[in-house]
Amino acid sequence: MTLSLLISIVLALIVIAPWLRLKKHPDAVVDNQLIDINIDVYKSRLRELSTDKQEGVISESHYQAQKTELERQLLDAEQVTTAMQPPSLVSRLMLILWIPVLAGSAYMIISDRSNVFTLWQEQQVVGQVADDLLMGKIDEPPEWAMKEGLALFSAMQTNVHHNAHDPQRWLKLAEMFLSFGATESGLEALSRAYRLSPDNEDVAMMYAQTSFFALGGSLDDNIRRTLQGVLDSSPNKEEAQMMMAMGEARAGNYEQAQEWIAKMRSSFEQRAGDYSHEISGLDNLAADITNQQAQAADGFDVTVTVIPSLLPLIVAEDVLFVAIRAAEGGAPYAAKRVPISNLKQGRIAVSLSNADVMMPDRTLQSAQASGEQLVVTARISRSGSANSQSGDLSTNPIMLANEQQQVNIEINQQVP
Repeated sequence: MTLSLLISIVLALIVIAPWLRLKKHPDAVVDNQLIDINIDVYKSRLRELSTDKQEGVISESHYQAQKTELERQLLDAEQVTTAMQPPSLVSRLMLILWIPVLAGSAYMIISDRSNVFTLWQEQQVVGQVADDLLMGKIDEPPEWAMKEGLALFSAMQTNVHHNAHDPQRWLKLAEMFLSFGATESGLEALSRAYRLSPDNEDVAMMYAQTSFFALGGSLDDNIRRTLQGVLDSSPNKEEAQMMMAMGEARAGNYEQAQEWIAKMRSSFEQRAGDYSHEISGLDNLAADITNQQAQAADGFDVTVTVIPSLLPLIVAEDVLFVAIRAAEGGAPYAAKRVPISNLKQGRIAVSLSNADVMMPDRTLQSAQASGEQLVVTARISRSGSANSQSGDLSTNPIMLANEQQQVNIEINQQVP
């Protein structure tokens, strides 16, 4: 605030500097530019008269009369201007005073700093507790600090941002966010921790797992890269292999999913000890994926295209929903939630089958056999909600023929 006041005073002095310079001759100031203009006009008009006389347009006597008149006008032309009267000393002092006063008033009106003052007070009360929690010196805050829950939460966030280079602090902050169900904020904190320590396998796995389940068991490019980095350093990491298998199956890449299961099964068979329970679980998973693959063969391949004018509206956090439902409306027969990161050059391919049905007894084949008219819809949601909201990007429903298995659909409008 002191710096702002000093700058305001300096600017005020710059503004009134012309008033502070006194003129040596305030009553008569020669305007040389005005004299030059009058002379230029005289010479130009005189050349015109000379041209007219040579061409016989005017006589010699008329020429002399006009020349004499031009000379008289030049002599009578104004050559001095009255200087601006400088303001009084009182006016100058008032201007110097009011500019910083008005600037300060505007600052106080438009800038409410009460939140900053509150933050400073919270830092004084629970700042040390927040630092101990983030550094792992204590596992839980004291009872008195628990009563200041919001203050402690704010102090921890501030502490992490003041030490933004420390991955351990970001990891602790992510754990706190996730414990309160703030998945989006937790993922952001985990991503920062992972970028700061990409070689830390525990951080990478926590980031990949949280992202994987936040996307409903789907793999996007970011999760794939993270898991691949873990597998490069630890090829037999079961958690990473299991996520790859489940993600590939979710994406319809059944052969790749079976390959990951085979790797895990081989790893367990080569270990000493009894791993029959784990191997049995993998066999059940492989059978389930085989069943999904068989169901997908009777499903529909949907190619979703986004028109170029809507592509700038898409952000990385958006989610694509593709559904098959009755033309009359109601709950969809089958639906799939796909990360928008799978969108390549405005196009994405999605497979919908009985593996994606909402209820086991409402299959796509049973709906078609009963004569139900089915339609395909697609929607890009920014909120991630299954219900349509304002701002979402959507398509017009496309009717499905009884024997049709491939559908092309275009997202071409925004929900008002």
